[in-house]
Amino acid sequence: MQYTNNNSIPAKKSLGQNFLKSKMALNKIVEAGEVSATDIVLEVGPGKGVLTEKLLLIAKKVIAVEKDDRLISLLQEKFAPEITAGKLEIIHDDILNFKQSSHQLKVGEYKIIANIPYYITGLFLRKFLETDCQPAKIVVMVQKEIAQRIMAHDKKENLLSISIKVFGTPKMVMKVDKENFSPAPKVDSAILSISNISKEFFINNKISEKDFFNILHAGFAHKRKMLISNLRALFPEIDWEGRFVSASISPKARAEDLTLLDWSKIVV
Repeated sequence: MQYTNNNSIPAKKSLGQNFLKSKMALNKIVEAGEVSATDIVLEVGPGKGVLTEKLLLIAKKVIAVEKDDRLISLLQEKFAPEITAGKLEIIHDDILNFKQSSHQLKVGEYKIIANIPYYITGLFLRKFLETDCQPAKIVVMVQKEIAQRIMAHDKKENLLSISIKVFGTPKMVMKVDKENFSPAPKVDSAILSISNISKEFFINNKISEKDFFNILHAGFAHKRKMLISNLRALFPEIDWEGRFVSASISPKARAEDLTLLDWSKIVV
């Protein structure tokens, strides 16, 4: 079968497109996803189908969500046999509008592999981590600096890192240099995986998700100030000194000094 010439469709800057061309990175993405023959994979941003092709060789089913209308016909033509067989479903939509329930996806019974525009990284992660229908695992390409912030290797946590770790275990799988994309972006990238995704933190600690994030945002509102000052400013009715003493946290601590375990002790 003759397929549409992939090179005839240039990346669209308005959609933040940069097509990955590194075979090593593609293989690492599939490997990080631990894709098996029983998996349903939600692929976000299939582009020209290079990664889709690899996923179809392993996964039970792939649901590919693509926003760019120019790529839909290319994907439909290239993967016509897989679509007919029910192994691939192509959806023309913005992933931020995607509803898991419309495609019979159930909590913990699907995995996400995503090559998203970097400007929606935060919204994308919030959507699929905060939902009641969480995936079992997420593997996503992000800016290298974002991956480093999430991992907090310098032991200085931040709003983003805690917001991810409260739901799952992040891992920076591989750095991907900008030369591995077409066109090359201005920044280097990284493959980030998030595993063990659940809401057990809130259930086990009997903490309201809403309350946790309200206090977390307040704590990081002014990073240079002591945490207790930030919290007092927005929640003056709470005995923060007592909570800090009970949790063995220094009253001079800043938000970046607290681990996820520390937060669980003061958000009650």
